[in-house]
Amino acid sequence: MGNLNCLNREVVEVEFDDEGVGHSFCYVHPSSSTTNFGSLSGASVSANTWTNSLTEYNEYSSSIAAPFDCSDSFSSVPLQPIPQSVSGPLYRPFERGFLSGPIERGGFLSGPLSLEQKTGTFLGQVERKNKLFGGVGKRSNKKKSKNLQWVQGKAGEDRVHVVISEKHRWTFVGIYDGFNGPDAPDYLVSSLYPAVERELEGLLWNSAKLRHVDVLKAMSEGLNKAEKEYLDIADKTVTENPELALMGSCVLVMLMKDDDIYLMNVGDSRGVIGRRHPLWDNDTSDDDDSDGFLRLAAVQLTSDHSTCVEAEVERIRKEHPDDALAVSNDRVKGSLKVTRAFGAGFLKQPKWNDALLEVFRIDYVGTSPYITCIPSLKHHRLDSTDRLLILSSDGLYEYLTNQEAVAEVELFMSMYPEGDPAQHLVEEVIFRAATKAGMDFHELLQIPQGDRRRYHDDVSIIVISFHGRIWKSCL
Repeated sequence: MGNLNCLNREVVEVEFDDEGVGHSFCYVHPSSSTTNFGSLSGASVSANTWTNSLTEYNEYSSSIAAPFDCSDSFSSVPLQPIPQSVSGPLYRPFERGFLSGPIERGGFLSGPLSLEQKTGTFLGQVERKNKLFGGVGKRSNKKKSKNLQWVQGKAGEDRVHVVISEKHRWTFVGIYDGFNGPDAPDYLVSSLYPAVERELEGLLWNSAKLRHVDVLKAMSEGLNKAEKEYLDIADKTVTENPELALMGSCVLVMLMKDDDIYLMNVGDSRGVIGRRHPLWDNDTSDDDDSDGFLRLAAVQLTSDHSTCVEAEVERIRKEHPDDALAVSNDRVKGSLKVTRAFGAGFLKQPKWNDALLEVFRIDYVGTSPYITCIPSLKHHRLDSTDRLLILSSDGLYEYLTNQEAVAEVELFMSMYPEGDPAQHLVEEVIFRAATKAGMDFHELLQIPQGDRRRYHDDVSIIVISFHGRIWKSCL
């Protein structure tokens, strides 16, 4: 173990953009809350640079220009690395994110905000600092809409959108992992939730007649209509902005109503649930961690759509029998790793491919689309064994398996029940990426966005606890 005296050495401030490298946030339950989950926390970190969309698609487009915004019931902080010692990195365990819980050490660390702090003015007066990330919390002054609480944020080309209705006891989460530009994920933030809400109107309020297949069908139809509108707009402006034909996004949407979870995904973002392992079914103890053993098994609820999945590759090749290069170099037309996506018109119709500059065009054989936006759909009924749900863009799984992600959250929750598990997973990705590259945590984050994409992807994570043990200060 290294010399812990490095904690007392002079520190060096590192300049970052005003937006930092990402954001961390959590949902603060109202005192009269009837929401069925114990907590919801989220975190995003960017690797790509982010820019504004080329087109304003609707009246909501301007509201997503800021890197982060939220309503009153969310608290947030920008992720800013704590200054590093001039003599080298902090040594473990102090360099790790495990100390992001309620532990304080000489004022260097502080835990999550208390409920009193979170319901304060929250305009730069309250600091919520983590061992590795620190920042100043803020709240939006926007008025509530339809009694909904919401948060939306961006990190590189990732977008996150959460909408919660305490009145009707449902939660919407959207994670949109964009590629080749910002327009597709920005459009999804502004348009997919309203499109899904329109399709669901009446379904979720009448539980006596609720059929799960109808909810999933409505979600799929909302996505289908949103993409049609997006491509129609892109078609009208593609001459002026041909790069719109390249832009696309993976889609992960979760809708939770009481004990029912509905998932829709296109691409390689994932929903993974942590369930009490069958080995412990006969143990009636409510304390999952009393003996120090990890007890949760990871179950992936979504389906991956990428060239890593042989069935997806076979489907594309079967649909394009005259194109031997339909999938080459482990990419669709040598260009795209995912086999289904929102947007990306150049892989769906020859006219959008033809609109591109020649250097970006593919050899489009025939007229059939190479990729689609047909989602995978899943209903899951929560039971007493379900403890947590991780929703994430694929950047998390470049460095952690499903089981590793669940185990990290479970261990972190057991050690720091008031800590932020989503932020901890983000930190774990950065640590692993830095270690693989032979760097320390701070060295990697000092690499400019864009260049840092060589080491890790944008990462956006939502962790929902069903057990009420994390973020106790939020309850």
